[in-house]
Amino acid sequence: MAPLHDHCTNGSAESLGTVGLWSVGLRVDDPARLGEVQEAAAELDELGYGTLWIGGNPSVAQAGYLLDATERVTVGTSILSIWDHTATEVAAAYAALEPGRRERFRLGLGASHAHKSGAYARPYSAMKEYLTGLDTAPVPVPAEQRLLAALGPKMVALAAERAAGAIPYLVTAEHTARARERLGEGAILAPELKVVLDPDVARARETARAYLGFYLPMPNYTNNLLRLGFTEEDFAGGGSDRLVDALFALGDAEAIRARVDEFLASGADHLAVQVVLDAERDPRRDALPRAEWRTLAEALPLKG
Repeated sequence: MAPLHDHCTNGSAESLGTVGLWSVGLRVDDPARLGEVQEAAAELDELGYGTLWIGGNPSVAQAGYLLDATERVTVGTSILSIWDHTATEVAAAYAALEPGRRERFRLGLGASHAHKSGAYARPYSAMKEYLTGLDTAPVPVPAEQRLLAALGPKMVALAAERAAGAIPYLVTAEHTARARERLGEGAILAPELKVVLDPDVARARETARAYLGFYLPMPNYTNNLLRLGFTEEDFAGGGSDRLVDALFALGDAEAIRARVDEFLASGADHLAVQVVLDAERDPRRDALPRAEWRTLAEALPLKG
C-alpha cells in the first residue's frame, strides 16, 4: 500500500499549525464545565494556537463541544482509546458532526495500556482492524484525518501507511528524530511536550517529577524509554534529573521556546504543548491554566 501522505490534502501538517495545546481540562465530562471550557477554547483560537488536543480518552462528541465554540482552530482527540470506543461508534459520531466542523476535526487514536482495559490484546493487530472499521463505515473517517499515538517502530510505520501520521506522547527529542526517519518526510509528526513554566528550575523539576510518576508504572512508556537508552535506575523516585529534563521543558518562557525549537529541529511538524502545574494548583490534572497559555502564545512560534 502506498503511504497515505503521498496523496493526503486536509491531513497536511499545515492544518495543525506549528504549536498546539494538549489538555485534559479541555475534556467536558461535567455539563457544568461546558461554558468555561468553551470560553477557554474560543480564547485559544483567538490567540493563534494551531490545534487543541483533548487529553484523557475523549469522545468525538466531546471534540464537538470545542468545534462549536471555535472558528479556525483544529480540534483533536489525544488520545481516543480503541478499546473504549468502537470503530462503528466513532465513525457514526464523526458523521454526526456538522460538515464545516468535521473538516477541522482530527481523530487521534491509541491502543492505551493493558492495566486500563480488560480487552487489551495484540495492540498492533487490533489497531489495523480498527482502521479497517473506520475505512468501511457508511461514512468513513478519512485516513488523512487520523493520527496514531505511535511509540514503537511498527506502530510508527502503520501511522505513515494508514493515517496522516503520528502523535507520540511522553517522548524525547531523540525519539522525535527517530520517528521522523521511520515516517518519512511527508507524514505528520506531532509529539506532545510537557511544559513547567517556572523560572525556578529546581522547583520546576520537582513539579515535573511529581507529574511523571503517574506514567512510570506503564510499560508502554518505560519500554520506549529503555529503547532510547534510559535505564531502570532512571525510573526510580519519580524519575532521574536526566529523564525529567529529556521529557519536559522547564523554566521561563525563553527556555520553553528553546525546547520547542529543539523538537521542531528534530523533525516534528507540530508540537502539542501540555502545561503542567504543581499538584496544589491542579490536584485533579484538569485545570485550565489560561494565564500560562497566554504567556506561551507570546513566546512560541504558533504560525511557524
